[in-house]
Amino acid sequence: MLCFSPVSFLEKHSLTYIYTAFSHPVKLPGIHEFTAMGLLDNRMIDYYDSTVQKKIPKQKWMEKRLEKEYWEKGTQSRQSKQQWFKVNIDILINRMRQTSNDTHVLQWMHGCEGLEDGHGKLQFMSGVDMYNYDGDDFLAFDDERQVWVATLDAAVPTKRKWDEVTALKDYTKGYLEKECMEWMKTFLSYSKQQLRNACSPDVYLFASEAKEKANVVLTCLATGFYPKDITMNIRRDGRILTKDDGVESSGVRPNNDDTHQRRDHVEILRTDVATYTCEIIHPGSNMHVEKPWENFPIAAIVAIAVILVLLVLIGIILFVLYKRGIIGKSSVSYFFLSAES
Repeated sequence: MLCFSPVSFLEKHSLTYIYTAFSHPVKLPGIHEFTAMGLLDNRMIDYYDSTVQKKIPKQKWMEKRLEKEYWEKGTQSRQSKQQWFKVNIDILINRMRQTSNDTHVLQWMHGCEGLEDGHGKLQFMSGVDMYNYDGDDFLAFDDERQVWVATLDAAVPTKRKWDEVTALKDYTKGYLEKECMEWMKTFLSYSKQQLRNACSPDVYLFASEAKEKANVVLTCLATGFYPKDITMNIRRDGRILTKDDGVESSGVRPNNDDTHQRRDHVEILRTDVATYTCEIIHPGSNMHVEKPWENFPIAAIVAIAVILVLLVLIGIILFVLYKRGIIGKSSVSYFFLSAES
């Protein structure tokens, strides 16, 4: 059985690439002179920087499904763009009569948004192709009118030049509406295919200390599931606990690997001897499980730990006393025999 079922509503998706270039190296940890990354639904799928100078996958399914040639060509493309950015930052610095001693930054973002219907068909919504310089919008492509829009005076010469190149405008429009959408469809297919093999939730039921010493917080956690539709119940002797019983829920939240998690918790008496279970129903993976809480009292665990520590300390004291001749061997033996009985 597949790990996901078709949705009956329109779902929005996006594929975006972001390039950032500084006019010279920035001596800050994690900041590179040039970086580029791809984002699928705002999750990073690939990455490149001027230090490593290699396009690398950031999702397991990207690494698994795309051939070596894809990454080699991607590396060459990113290296070319790195040089393009270096040249154009210098042009902008001169055009705007700025000093090269200061740090300047040029960014480019391009990509597309689409709607996926219940049958997995993607429909183009909008495209974006825009440049930003020193934190200000600089130049953007109007996909409908097929013209470049300058938002700074310094961008006007570039706008005029690019508007005269029909092939560039046709390519930009074609990329946003067709090529970008095709890649989005491919990447979504790969990511969902990966999730088919590992989408059943891992389920945990555990207790932790509460602010009130007489109570504990019982938490039910389900993580690593896809799709996100899930039913979670905390039961006490078979009865489903509700908000009226104090149950609180995090709701379904995303993990960083396209799966989801949810946790519900309730505060109960430490001395409660009822049977508590965590029930999970996940239709996407055909999973229905009820996990019991091994409610060995926390107080008993603490008491046993204290007793063990005391026994060790007493043993050390007796050993020292024996070595110093204060007590005899028979006294030590008697203590340990008594402790074992």
